[in-house]
Amino acid sequence: MIKDRLTTRERMRRMFAHQDADRVPVVDAPWASTIERWKHEGLPENGDYEAYLGMDRVRLIMADNSPRFPEDVIEETEAYIVHKSRWGAIKKDWKHAASTPQHLDFVVKDRDSWEKAKERMQPDPARIPWDMLRTHYKGWREAGDWISAGFWFGFEVTYSHMIGVPFFIAMAEDPEWVKDIVTTMLDLSIALYDMVWEAGYTFDQVNWWNDMGYKGTSFMSPKMYRELFKPADRKAAEWAHRHGCVVHYHSCGNVSQLVPDLIDAGVDMLNPLEVKAGMDPLALKATYGKSLAFHGGLNAMCYEPPEAMWAEMQRVIPVMMSDGGYVAATDHSIPDSVSLKQYQRFVELAKEIGRY
Repeated sequence: MIKDRLTTRERMRRMFAHQDADRVPVVDAPWASTIERWKHEGLPENGDYEAYLGMDRVRLIMADNSPRFPEDVIEETEAYIVHKSRWGAIKKDWKHAASTPQHLDFVVKDRDSWEKAKERMQPDPARIPWDMLRTHYKGWREAGDWISAGFWFGFEVTYSHMIGVPFFIAMAEDPEWVKDIVTTMLDLSIALYDMVWEAGYTFDQVNWWNDMGYKGTSFMSPKMYRELFKPADRKAAEWAHRHGCVVHYHSCGNVSQLVPDLIDAGVDMLNPLEVKAGMDPLALKATYGKSLAFHGGLNAMCYEPPEAMWAEMQRVIPVMMSDGGYVAATDHSIPDSVSLKQYQRFVELAKEIGRY
């Protein structure tokens, strides 16, 4: 077997630049319940699946730009925990199942409650994980890891983590409030990462999560995206590019109709290309492959039977890796139906097929 000759950082740089490398990077994420299963199948107790499987490493710096509401556990059983988050969401998280949380209530419900939350969202060095950076940053750089700054703003964080359904109504009836929320979140993120950067902890990319799609289409029209969210995306991308960073944009669901605007806003790589929602990785590559890189697009529905995934990888990876611009991954989190041995084969095959 040919040995890797590049570090993850070198490999990722070449993908963003649409250049060939030694192979495509392999960067993927399992559900917590998948990690739980894998530990029973031989994964070390520390849960470091990337080291165990020989995957590429993306290190994430997360500064806290929330209102920092007091966190509290309301109810806990063997199966689930109901708790209040620092964003003011009261939610039910399942402990042993691959699932998104069930949101039960929110502190922020309207303009008045938002103004109280907004007062709490002030720049503060205590929002930055300095101890983690002091302990690990030098080792990350020495190992050639890829380092990402996780911004947190926009459509998804607001409806899913802080306001819920009233946010959808506000998008139609009170767009100025929506823009104020999104801008406040982004400006706080920028202020915090200015502190990180100025302290000498530089990074390679800026990423943010903004699930704007569901099955078949997006939650909003391109016109609404342009009015409410694109200005903030552009501002974040411009900040990243001024700092020599690339932009990695995560949006689950079908966001095909928004892709031209995402490119125009400054997005460099799109993830996860959710096939089961209607995204077509090969069509995206053919249409936008000169100006956009891609991460994901391997349909999680193909994991059963395993042979279906191996065939899908043979079909998708050679096309997506052409002229660089591709990171191999599932089109969503790795489900807990996938064994450790099966996923080990996924990584091995991604590296074999993805050789340049």
